[in-house]
Amino acid sequence: MNTETELNTRKSDGIHREIHTFVLRQGHFTASERAAYEALHDSFCVPYTEQVLNYECIFGNKNPVVIEIGFGMGKATALIAQANPHINYLGIEVHKPGVGKLLGEIRDKNLTNLRIIEHDAMEVLKNQIADETVSAFHIFFPDPWQKKRHFKRRLVQRPRTNLMAKRLIKGGYLYFVTDWLPYAEFGMEELLATEGLKNRYEGYAPHQEWRPETRFEQKGLDANRVISELLFDKC
Repeated sequence: MNTETELNTRKSDGIHREIHTFVLRQGHFTASERAAYEALHDSFCVPYTEQVLNYECIFGNKNPVVIEIGFGMGKATALIAQANPHINYLGIEVHKPGVGKLLGEIRDKNLTNLRIIEHDAMEVLKNQIADETVSAFHIFFPDPWQKKRHFKRRLVQRPRTNLMAKRLIKGGYLYFVTDWLPYAEFGMEELLATEGLKNRYEGYAPHQEWRPETRFEQKGLDANRVISELLFDKC
């Protein structure tokens, strides 16, 4: 895309709508994932619309809301929600088998504080989430988009982080974890430059013990990759 075309397709929020942070891969359902998806989708998945969400209507309470972007197969999401019944969790994911897997976890763990939106996270944040209504964003092991020509697809960069900062309440936080060190370094620069956010630590954050380790994370450790954690607060 040339510069003129890019400028002509820029939206008022500064996000290029044609550039996605994900690739919609054709995943294969297991029998249990498909069964959970078909049986539970309408009960626990919030439809995407261009209307702002009413969290109290969705969850039936006024508890704080945490949004996880790209929960994968949802193991950590379910465990965190189970450990914190006083917090509401909204997971955003486009991978259907992952949605089916997490729906099964919601059923098996009897979770009442977890819902899913199956849609592009940036469109959800732009159209369905109001300013200063989110207590935290969890971004665990997003696609690092390793090739330089794909850097524009990375989730943790401005203006995407500017939008997240606007949606956070004062005192809320953004928690980003990656096993790709160049992405961690890139994300650190972008978050430090994001208006309204401040690093909770001098550099990378220590491991947050409440975050469960996943199989994906273990694969990174087995490959001798460094797990980098970044934790920024809304000031």
